[in-house]
Amino acid sequence: MIVFILTLLLVRGVKESAETNNIMVAVKIGAILTFLVVGGMLVKPANWSPFAPSGFAGIVTGGAIVFFTYIGFDSVSTAAEESRNPQKDLPFGIIMSLIVCTVLYVGVALVLLGMMRYTTFVSGEAADAPVAYAMKHLGVHPFFRSVIVIGALTGMISSLLVFQYGQARIWYAMSRDGLLPKLFSAVHPKYKTPHWSTWIACFAVGIPAGLVDIGDAADLANIGTLFAFVLVSLGVIFLRGISQVANALSACPLCVVSAYISGSLRRPDAGVDAHHVAAIRDLAGAGLGIYIFYSRHHSEFCKGNRVNG
Repeated sequence: MIVFILTLLLVRGVKESAETNNIMVAVKIGAILTFLVVGGMLVKPANWSPFAPSGFAGIVTGGAIVFFTYIGFDSVSTAAEESRNPQKDLPFGIIMSLIVCTVLYVGVALVLLGMMRYTTFVSGEAADAPVAYAMKHLGVHPFFRSVIVIGALTGMISSLLVFQYGQARIWYAMSRDGLLPKLFSAVHPKYKTPHWSTWIACFAVGIPAGLVDIGDAADLANIGTLFAFVLVSLGVIFLRGISQVANALSACPLCVVSAYISGSLRRPDAGVDAHHVAAIRDLAGAGLGIYIFYSRHHSEFCKGNRVNG
């Protein structure tokens, strides 16, 4: 139902969606700052020792698990055609949002693990809702607890809005280039938004969300995104190469680092089992089948489809 309501908003227009998202972002940042202030007064430095109980291997494993929370920044790039100055605005938006969110993320983790020892959050109610559990257990006033809960729910809805927006715009761009049927690039006559792409994304996300186990869905999104980041990093090197940039590999050192780090986070102990690997394989196979039997023949980059030969 939430995805359906957000789809109605997205079909109405980008301006309306952006205004709504700005309100939700303000609410969730306010909730985070509230937690940092209220929880910070309950921190006991002794709870930070040992600071990394599982060593560097534990840090890498944790990074693979929380990586799922960091897949929203790439959605900013899908708004390139609807931004005033994309060459300036997009890099600034992506980098600054990444910095701000990283600072807030680290701040919440430090405060939470300073309030109670890390072993508290291994299982049970504390593992399911760690922030709410810590504040309730330490006797924080119900008003502040309610602010945190509202902020957390608002944050999830805001993320859904961004993801749904990004997916529809990706399909729109692919369809315009001929990689998908023209239905995906159809624009609403009144609202000027890719309404069919937006509605298809609604049902493609909303129906599985009600049927698939949330843990499996998160693991699939995690491993799938990591794999996509590896391909994107390597793809930049390839594009530099076909653009006749001298020594494409040395021209993109950060792409090599990015591909290596993203690939190394795909650890067997990070919640990825044979079931998830098989699901990713099937999805990748379906995508490859669409490309082989449809996209490569209809793409505007195909020699036979180019206007100028």
